[in-house]
Amino acid sequence: MNKIYILLFSFFGILASCKDDTTSKEQALQSESISEAQKEIPKKQAFSPSQEFKDYWYAGEAEITSYKLEQARYGELRDGTAVLVFVTEDFLPQKQVKADSYSENNIPVLKLNATKNFNTGIYPYSIMQSTFYPVSNNQHALKVSCSVQEWCGHVYAQLNNRDQFEINSHSYFEGEADQDFKLDKAILENELWTQLRLDPKSLPVGDFKAIPSLEFLRLKHLETKAYNAKAINKNGQYIINYHKIDRRLTINYNPEFPFEITSWEETYKYGYGENSKKLTTKATKLETLKSAYWSKNSNADESLRETLKLN
Repeated sequence: MNKIYILLFSFFGILASCKDDTTSKEQALQSESISEAQKEIPKKQAFSPSQEFKDYWYAGEAEITSYKLEQARYGELRDGTAVLVFVTEDFLPQKQVKADSYSENNIPVLKLNATKNFNTGIYPYSIMQSTFYPVSNNQHALKVSCSVQEWCGHVYAQLNNRDQFEINSHSYFEGEADQDFKLDKAILENELWTQLRLDPKSLPVGDFKAIPSLEFLRLKHLETKAYNAKAINKNGQYIINYHKIDRRLTINYNPEFPFEITSWEETYKYGYGENSKKLTTKATKLETLKSAYWSKNSNADESLRETLKLN
């Protein structure tokens, strides 16, 4: 009888040991999963919109600001226009597109559509970048895209924020062509513009790695990856330097709400070899208009372009 009890005790002890081992493995995996999730979301409190913020950004209108543009391209400065369109909207986290209807699972984002138009000799350039940045201001942009059109062809790049950054790129250049790849997450230069509009004090400073704007990477035909950067933020001026690619971006803004962007400059080398030289692209504010522009699509509404000094 004693032998039976001993055998039974040993059997259940083995079961308990197996169960404990399984539980410990599950706990370890769960802990590892939590650890990975914590890497994605920075350890900072989510942005809490003030009433002032809600009155400005949730009034059913977009903020449209026009800029006089001096764009460096092919070793010369070109006159043109730039427009920054900021608007809040609901975003679908899985499909990663604008939501057609409200759901508690939607993510509120501050979207930026940034456009540039200028001519290079006989032919025109049209550039657009879109950034979807969570109003919570505690994680990376959920999606960034860029398109460049000119008479030689067009290129398109899109970044989706999932387990990693997923990049999809298309180009008429042989060396770039069609690409699909993933990157480890890093600060996105594209997201800094929207982050600034939420809280300039939250912008990254000091030394860090950042992925330059998709526009810059396409125009310079550089590898899409994170580069070493260093930034300062002082007196309404945010400056980020990339030493390896010898590029400097300066964003000037009003330090008072709603933190409008008044101008920006971008300096880097144009051309190759002995013919290369540094040029500076500049954009200076013309006018700002709050409008539900998507409903202003009749011929009579063209006068609003006069208001924005775009004609």
